[in-house]
Amino acid sequence: MNRINAIEFARDWEAAWNNRDVEAVLKHFHEDAAFTSPVAKQIGLAQDGIVNGKDALRRYWTAGLALNAGLRFQVTAVYQGVNTLVITFKNEQGIERAEVLTFRQGLVVEGHGASAVG
Repeated sequence: MNRINAIEFARDWEAAWNNRDVEAVLKHFHEDAAFTSPVAKQIGLAQDGIVNGKDALRRYWTAGLALNAGLRFQVTAVYQGVNTLVITFKNEQGIERAEVLTFRQGLVVEGHGASAVG
């Protein structure tokens, strides 16, 4: 993943979420991907905040969208590591958030959603 691809990925990610297109987000995820998120715990879809597998991610994100009709993301920065991408963004409430995504063979195998503290 080079810098241009990382930025393109982040733009596609933002557009998919803003279009409420869960399948467009999921196309980048491996079937066995794991994703951690405090929101998954809050809405009762994962008691430990860990969502395992693409089907579970589909259920989680679909439920999350159903609970938030006004969801909107604005990417604020993109950071690239070795097989890792960090996307920072503001949600529709202006709250800073980040996703840390780890890739293997072009697909996300692990992701972590995080909120700003303080």
